[in-house]
Parts: sequence; structure tokens; C-alpha cells
Amino acid sequence: MTYVDGMVAAAPANGKEAYLEYAKRTAEVFKSLGATSVVDCWGETVPDGEVTSFPMAVKKKDDEVVVFSWVEWPSKEARDAGWKKFEDDPSIFERLGEMPFDGKRLIFGGFETIARS
Repeated sequence: MTYVDGMVAAAPANGKEAYLEYAKRTAEVFKSLGATSVVDCWGETVPDGEVTSFPMAVKKKDDEVVVFSWVEWPSKEARDAGWKKFEDDPSIFERLGEMPFDGKRLIFGGFETIARS
């Protein structure tokens, strides 16, 4: 089964174009490292929760939107190898440029795919 890295963050609501440009650069990098696909989503219907929610998790401010993305890899081994290359190559950070959101409020994790419909 495939392996997925997922990310949720808060981005400036007036920064959609900057986020899209960053997402394109990020997708190019991850695909060059072995990812099979990269999906980036701009929040539209992301309600506040009473106990927990995406907005609460990323401490979304009034002038921000929630962004959600994932990187799909052929396997966990491919993902681990890709991340090792990522971490070992300082030029990647130059290629990506500055994140158009607050990386300190980014939530990230790796997930084993257990079902696909």
C-alpha cells in the first residue's frame, strides 16, 4: 500500500496566489524525490468546532483560511528515502523559498494507507 504525508496549516486569506505558487514548487520537489502525487486544498467550508476542529488545531486567525494537503508515496520506504534526500539537500530550501504561512502552526504526520475506495 501507499504511504501518505498529511499537512494542515493556516494561511493568510489574501495569500491564495502565494500559497499556490509555493504549493507548485513543493509538488515539484516531492515528485523529484519519488512522490507519486501531491494535493493542495484551500479551505472553503471548514467550520469551527466546539471541542476540536481544523481551525482550532491550527489556531486560525480571522484573516486566515485552513489549508490541507497531502503527499502520496509508493511506500513508506520510498517516503523515508525521499525525506532523507530532502533533509540532506540544503538547496531544496532555496528552491522552495519562504513558506507563505506560519510553519509553527503546521500540523504534519505520516500515514499508512489501509483502505482505498
